[in-house]
Amino acid sequence: MQEDTTDELPNVDELMQRVADAYDSLPRQLKSVASYLEQHRSSVMVDRTSDIAASCGVHPSAVVRFAQRFGFSGFSDLQEVFKQAYAGQNPSGQTYKQRIRKLIDDKPGRLSGGNVAREFVAACRNGLDELEATLDDEQFEAAVSMLQHAENIYVIGVRRSFAVASYIVYALQHTAKRVHLISGFGGMFREQIRSVKKGDVVIAISFEPYGRETQYCLRIAHHHQAQTLVITDSLLSPLARYASAQLYVKEGSAFAFRALTSTICLCQALFVALAYRLELNVEEAKDTGGYDDF
Repeated sequence: MQEDTTDELPNVDELMQRVADAYDSLPRQLKSVASYLEQHRSSVMVDRTSDIAASCGVHPSAVVRFAQRFGFSGFSDLQEVFKQAYAGQNPSGQTYKQRIRKLIDDKPGRLSGGNVAREFVAACRNGLDELEATLDDEQFEAAVSMLQHAENIYVIGVRRSFAVASYIVYALQHTAKRVHLISGFGGMFREQIRSVKKGDVVIAISFEPYGRETQYCLRIAHHHQAQTLVITDSLLSPLARYASAQLYVKEGSAFAFRALTSTICLCQALFVALAYRLELNVEEAKDTGGYDDF
């Protein structure tokens, strides 16, 4: 059954929200196409149906069926939504990968360490540019407010996200907040998250393929009515369904390695915004003569 459509094209965010709402009911092949579109928003307008199908491991007809599922006559009509949003911009995802591939093809000899480093720096810069362009101010403000009023803050991130989780805990410990790293040392994720309660906030950081331990901690937080701040890479992330507030970040990558630059930058900005908010409260308390009670 196709989604309802109108003569006026939706914008990209509206379309992807519809995809996210319907994601759980999609067949496996269409889920793969949905994930591709979410991860490569800025390059979909120039991607060929066959290339998307190959990347998703599906037949090209599945890409057309996906478009029809959401009310378009074919994939080219769906692409028009992305063309309206990204025309004139440099696609930072697929196009960058094509640039890397071209670099390797054009220079079949061994690259110097400096060349590799500069390509990776360029990938990080692309990721930061996209973060700046796509940052959701409303969700960011909601995240800061949640942390400001949290009784306890629990932070979970596994594997490549563990470094980010550790940094957030380090930074937040410079405030008066009670902060707990869910490290899972000794396999004790369950024991470390079981005391979470209403009034607390759980910060969960996870990117595709999404840590099972992180998902478990979010479910526990949701069950105990704690608020949750999810930092992830897609509306289609399984973490999004448990989010009280959500921040999306898509890292640049080079030579099949994804950076952490944008994620760290987002978390540093979150800490600075929180510290600024808390300090304003201190200053207001000083002005009213109530600092000793703060």
